[in-house]
This record gives sequence, C-alpha cells and structure tokens, in this order.
Amino acid sequence: MEWFDRAKMMVVKFTDIAVALLALAIILQLLFGSNTQFLGDVAGNIITFLKAFGGQGLVGLVAIGVVLYILNRN
Repeated sequence: MEWFDRAKMMVVKFTDIAVALLALAIILQLLFGSNTQFLGDVAGNIITFLKAFGGQGLVGLVAIGVVLYILNRN
C-alpha cells in the first residue's frame, strides 16, 4: 500500500499548488482588473460556480461541505 500513500500525497500536493495558484490569480485580478489576458475573469467564474452550487439546494450544500472538508484537512 506504499504506492497508494505516495499517490495520495501527490494528489494532496497538486491540490495545494492549485489552491495557491487560484489565490494568486484572484490577487492578480484584484490588482490589474478583470481584463488580464492570461487569467480571464477568475472571480466571476468562482461566483458563477458558487451560484450553481447554491441553486442545487441540499445537494449543493453537501457538495460545498465536501469541498471545504477537502481544502481544510491536514
């Protein structure tokens, strides 16, 4: 099961990198505006994503809970 633990750690590290890049993209969009060519509208996409979850009622709430659990685990 050592290979499974290594694969799990790689997924966790990639997730950490993706979250850091997302935070960087949001900060860059705040600094330079939404017309940044290589980023697009990051904040708008996040808002649209969250509205889609919110429109699903209880299922969306559970999905947001799962995403928050994954992002906050140690």
